[in-house]
Amino acid sequence: MKKQDGLQGSLDLLVLTILSRRPKLHGYALMMAIKETSGEVLTAEEGSLYPALRRMEEAGWIRAEWVVKESGKRARIYQLTTAGRKQLAAEETRWKLVSSAINRVLREA
Repeated sequence: MKKQDGLQGSLDLLVLTILSRRPKLHGYALMMAIKETSGEVLTAEEGSLYPALRRMEEAGWIRAEWVVKESGKRARIYQLTTAGRKQLAAEETRWKLVSSAINRVLREA
């Protein structure tokens, strides 16, 4: 069976949550954090993550800056803004409502 990423509709929530706990991560580190924290059940592909990061930055939920890593390579790191913390609370509320509704359907079906 093909493994699906399972992130549709929840990528913002996952990224904002991880950045609230571990600020100043670059994109690849965010991808790895999603994978590792979910027990390798969820994966965020570059083609989904980087457009989402740009969108969240444009919305003012995250801030990005270029840094030079120890290896000498440049990396774009991200951190949550005040607006991002508010959005995280809204995303958590939405997730709880949706997951509760899904659980009701599963119990009733």
